[in-house]
Amino acid sequence: MKVLIVDDHPIVLAGCRALLSHADDMEMLEARDAGTSLALFLDEQPDVAVIDINLPDVSGFELVRRLLARCPSARILMFSVNDESAFAAQAIECGARGYFCKNDEPEAFINAIRTVHRGGHALAPDLAQQIAFLRVGTSDTGAALSAREREVLRLLAKGKSMSEIAALINVSYKTVAMTCAALRNRFSARTPMQLIRIAVEQKIV
Repeated sequence: MKVLIVDDHPIVLAGCRALLSHADDMEMLEARDAGTSLALFLDEQPDVAVIDINLPDVSGFELVRRLLARCPSARILMFSVNDESAFAAQAIECGARGYFCKNDEPEAFINAIRTVHRGGHALAPDLAQQIAFLRVGTSDTGAALSAREREVLRLLAKGKSMSEIAALINVSYKTVAMTCAALRNRFSARTPMQLIRIAVEQKIV
């Protein structure tokens, strides 16, 4: 897979370059600002973009919005030295599929990239707990779910893609997609990540 790393620190880029060189399934592209990375993304169509929050021209959050405006299917992982839940929550709200703290283990970084590439969501469990702020009404919301709806929510919260969930619960992809759509309508959730927050808050996971 092609992985675009967007960071303006040469040492961070060098570290990522060394780390990804040991992953046989990854080829690294790099950029140091939003303008360059947007052009490179559109030209190379990387499978995953890993974007730092602090960039010299515009913020990483703004870059995520611009990328998704041009390519809605882009799979983006944001990373930062900051492990505060507010930053992770903002990254998810912007459309990123995950948030990774640079202080975490290198192997976990590789796993996060692979999870996002598969269509899943990469978010440390403690961060998921902290950003579970989306209120969905009464505390017994989870009790009203069917067994299938609860299982789909649980697997989404574990970072599984809809294809993986279909295989795990032995139903068609269309069935999982319809279940997710029904859940989003029920909870007025716009994205799968909002469903994950609901699952965490309602202790469905």
